[in-house]
Amino acid sequence: MDLFSHTLPNGIRIVHHRVPSPVGHCGLIINTGSRDEDENEHGMAHFIEHVIFKGTQKRKTWHILSRLDDVGGELNAYTSKEETAIYASFLIQDFERALELLHDISFHSVFPEKEIRKEKEVIIDEINSYKDNPAELIIDDFEELIFNNGPMGHNILGTAESIKNFTREDILKFIRNNYHTDQMVLCMVGEMAPGKFLKAANKYFGKEAPSFRKSLRPPTPSYKPSSLRKELDTFQSHITIGNIAYDLENPKRLGLSLLNNLLGGPGMNSRLNMALREKKGIAYNIESIYSPYYRTGVFCIYFGTDRQNIDRSIRIVRRELARLRDKKLGQMQLHKARRQLKGQITIANENKENLMLNISKSFLLYNKVDSLADIYKKIDNLTATDLLEIANEIFDDNQLSYLIYEQS
Repeated sequence: MDLFSHTLPNGIRIVHHRVPSPVGHCGLIINTGSRDEDENEHGMAHFIEHVIFKGTQKRKTWHILSRLDDVGGELNAYTSKEETAIYASFLIQDFERALELLHDISFHSVFPEKEIRKEKEVIIDEINSYKDNPAELIIDDFEELIFNNGPMGHNILGTAESIKNFTREDILKFIRNNYHTDQMVLCMVGEMAPGKFLKAANKYFGKEAPSFRKSLRPPTPSYKPSSLRKELDTFQSHITIGNIAYDLENPKRLGLSLLNNLLGGPGMNSRLNMALREKKGIAYNIESIYSPYYRTGVFCIYFGTDRQNIDRSIRIVRRELARLRDKKLGQMQLHKARRQLKGQITIANENKENLMLNISKSFLLYNKVDSLADIYKKIDNLTATDLLEIANEIFDDNQLSYLIYEQS
């Protein structure tokens, strides 16, 4: 991989990947998310992601939104449990316009009181819209269940009550406490000489004062398997089954990613899709999800089905998990699973915006990026014995938690 990296004196890491394309992608990734919120800050990280676009020291909202739109570019952002990203896509000739804008909204937003009041209503509408989608809601509620209502289990959006109480001073306090320059990565993927990118990055981001993180994130509560079943006014029932899983540093995480892909990944031939949808016709949406985090992780299976098929579907899911715990993958099965995962990773990297975000996150967490060749080698080194051991640790029937939204 043609990768250039450099650390500015203030601790911000600069990463550039040169690819031949008339379009560039650039983003600032910050190692801060909803997990870092205090109890009275529930939803703050996501709220800030919204209001940074509402005015800077030299721009009004309209000027921020139009700066790239006027030249066909795109400006975006997202918040997760552990990171915040502000990023842009643009024609290469508009690179400096995009970089200056990213810097302006990331470091010089002023958070006008009027805009804060308006955005509270917008986010409350977003929360209400989210509550109308039980397939998404149940995943967050499941994490709240297994993390015992701690910060890791909190919904990223917050609650209507918490959002209403936010003040401008609360926003500035959260930024002071959590937006540290040594926890930021500025990454670009595009056709540009690395030296030119570094010069421009230093021009805008290099002048910011250093701020270094002084404490680690607190540990999550001890996990105990839990089950919760409640009625919901929906057209189908929604079920999530899962367990605590490997964290970001655990060498077994790649093996679990392969098993997760085999079990309920995006392929239509996943075991759960074949068992529940193709063979039995009792579910439409079925997926399994593995999310590694700092010092913890989550594995879960989600599906929707009719009320009368809940218990039958759960038995089928448990049977598929037992198959992976009790019997090693055959040589051909393992070969196909490896090839499928490698193919999906490679195809995903063709989306250069996703590639930029993936490179950013890898540098944020590990200060390096594995090449596709390195990833292929690690996948090929996974053995059937490795995967059997992982399946018995994570898919242990006695360690599974259940959350069921039963249609009323």
